[in-house]
Amino acid sequence: MTKLTFITHNGTHFQINAADGSTVMENAVRNAVPGIEAECGGSCTCATCHIYLDEAWVAELGEPGETEADMLDFAYDVQPNSRLSCQIKVRAELDGLVVRVPERQG
Repeated sequence: MTKLTFITHNGTHFQINAADGSTVMENAVRNAVPGIEAECGGSCTCATCHIYLDEAWVAELGEPGETEADMLDFAYDVQPNSRLSCQIKVRAELDGLVVRVPERQG
């Protein structure tokens, strides 16, 4: 299991043990992390699973792909470290990943 930490807009921390191969979004939904709406269920056709990567993880996860970047245009308060959590596959190398949930979804 890979440990993920979600920090909500109000500062609440959710530490989750995630199965490798799942997505960050699936784990947020499964564990009722507030602020991750995931309206499209992970098909990258909305921006309601928008998160901010902790700066320590930006290089490891790289830039969003073209489709993800297009969807981020619909997200609220996009930052250089913005990603859609449905597009991040959990793997052992992400153990300790920290993401922040924006104030609201787009």
